[in-house]
Amino acid sequence: MTNDVDPTLDLYVKAVVDKKALNVVALDVHDLTSIADVFIICSGRSNRQVNAISESIQRELKKHKIKPLNVEGTRDGHWMLLDYGHVIIHVFYEPVREFYDLEGLWVDAQRLVTPSLEKAGGETKTSTRMADT
Repeated sequence: MTNDVDPTLDLYVKAVVDKKALNVVALDVHDLTSIADVFIICSGRSNRQVNAISESIQRELKKHKIKPLNVEGTRDGHWMLLDYGHVIIHVFYEPVREFYDLEGLWVDAQRLVTPSLEKAGGETKTSTRMADT
């Protein structure tokens, strides 16, 4: 993975926040794992909302010719994982998110703020501000 955060990260974040996903967090994990540069974690209030958020993200990113390498969790709608290679988006049903606590597992990851996340009022504790794209 690269040392620079993808400057198009805000496209991914915007796709997440546009469908009213809850508690959106972007974590810079490029120094902690080789599987991705960024994890975007968000929640929905029901499994139907989780599915709707996931489908909306895929539709929005497809408009920019960005397609996932893999999508998992579509059957239950409790934890959907959208793998875009350098960016992995986790869409959780809120109680499942609390149980798995990815933010706790990746506590050493730096929290990122993009223009869309800032506008949506997302998590900003101990964050690094990204340049506007």
